Amino acid sequence: MRRPLDLRHVISPSLRDLIELANTHDFDRVTEQVRNLRGCTSPVNLHGWTVTTDEATKEVVRSYRSEDEPSGRLLTTCGNRRASRCPACSRVYATDTYHLIKAGLSGGKNVAETVRDHPRAFVTLTAPSFGPVHNIKTDSAGKPRPCACGTHHAEDDPALGTPLAPATYDYTGAVLWNAHAGQLWARFTTYLRRALAEHLGMTQKALTTALRISFAKVAEYQKRGLVHFHAVFRFDGPDGHTTPPPPWATFDALRAAVGLAVKRARLTVESDSIGERVIAWGGRFKVDPISALGDGELTDARVAEYTDAKVAGYVAKYATKNAEGAGAVDRTLMCRPCSGRGYVRGPDGFHDRYDDCDGTGQAEPIKALPIQQHVRQMIRTAWDLGHLPEFAHLKLWKWAHMLGFRGHFSTKSRACSTTLGALRDVRRAWRLAQAGAARTRADLPSTEENTTLVTTSSWTYLSSGYRPGEELLAAQVRHDIAYTQRLKQEGLVPA
Repeated sequence: MRRPLDLRHVISPSLRDLIELANTHDFDRVTEQVRNLRGCTSPVNLHGWTVTTDEATKEVVRSYRSEDEPSGRLLTTCGNRRASRCPACSRVYATDTYHLIKAGLSGGKNVAETVRDHPRAFVTLTAPSFGPVHNIKTDSAGKPRPCACGTHHAEDDPALGTPLAPATYDYTGAVLWNAHAGQLWARFTTYLRRALAEHLGMTQKALTTALRISFAKVAEYQKRGLVHFHAVFRFDGPDGHTTPPPPWATFDALRAAVGLAVKRARLTVESDSIGERVIAWGGRFKVDPISALGDGELTDARVAEYTDAKVAGYVAKYATKNAEGAGAVDRTLMCRPCSGRGYVRGPDGFHDRYDDCDGTGQAEPIKALPIQQHVRQMIRTAWDLGHLPEFAHLKLWKWAHMLGFRGHFSTKSRACSTTLGALRDVRRAWRLAQAGAARTRADLPSTEENTTLVTTSSWTYLSSGYRPGEELLAAQVRHDIAYTQRLKQEGLVPA
């Protein structure tokens, strides 16, 4: 009989747990699970089983039970896209987004390579002004000019984006704009088709019959706490990316249509508390052509700036960002037990004040957050507006940490490119192929190509995160990955 470990002399809980893991029946499997997570910061802990059988013979081809793991559970990656929450999983998401956008611009991933010859544009849409803010100004020659406050701000000056006169800044309008930005984008795409038909002097039906407009967009926070959108637009023929657009579908026509759609797309918000508000785009927008990959004949520096690869990298970069770019927090402030309302319904059916949040509905006090006063006021405004009856459907208390923005950070039209799901399926198939090759090398029985397999499984969520000892192993994995990446960047090992 094995004598139990006496680790009372080990002060560090992490080291004590690591020693316990090292004395399990299969420590190699413990380290393998952690390595397979590739540095994920908060893995999902699952308990369950899966069985794969041959449909014809009912023979069990393979089976797995989490109970057989040394720790009694299976660890899987969290899959969080936000770099502030999980850098490892966000890198995978950014890579997938890069390939998705790149395929939509230059072909590949089941997208015709001829799309690089279609008219394509990189469009930036911004929010209007809700009051003057500190910024970096330049004149027509590109020379720096002082801000309205009289100061030449540095790029990293924390005052950038904050109001010059906080008392008169329209915080209500700013939060409501963020809250409706997704709807405004949807309306913009509708008006874009109408404006394009008008500019070309044809009916919308005729336009739809001859032309398809594909797009992908990503949201980015400005320093003033408002989102703006970067979008890739592409003209295709009536059958999508496999057919060229008609000759009259040019970049100039797209640029003119964007200008018209920006002016006409708007939403009206009515409220007894704050009156009527019009949600519209700001007057500043950009429409730039995207050059074909590998042109090399470009003479216009502005045009040459937007290549397929650079645009794809730009979109992928901001697909993993959140409101922390504007100085906000990366977690919800909503008290989950009371859903941010500050009360729970008691046995008698009446609303009882929830004591854990002191009836505020906040998981942590807004005044205690380590953020700038400008961001704090936007959060407080979102929280207050969310409890008005006319804005209850926006659930702004849930999205207060996002400064009111509640839309998807990245979206695309159906025919623009491949999908994230398809890219993940390819990765999964590759891993299965690798596993099959490993089974062959180990002389394990393999299945015939025409065999139909049936998989049944049952899984239960347990928790998130590592055991203390596993966290030490994960830290070593992150260090090894970072070290390898640094060697690749320095050219010391093959990329």
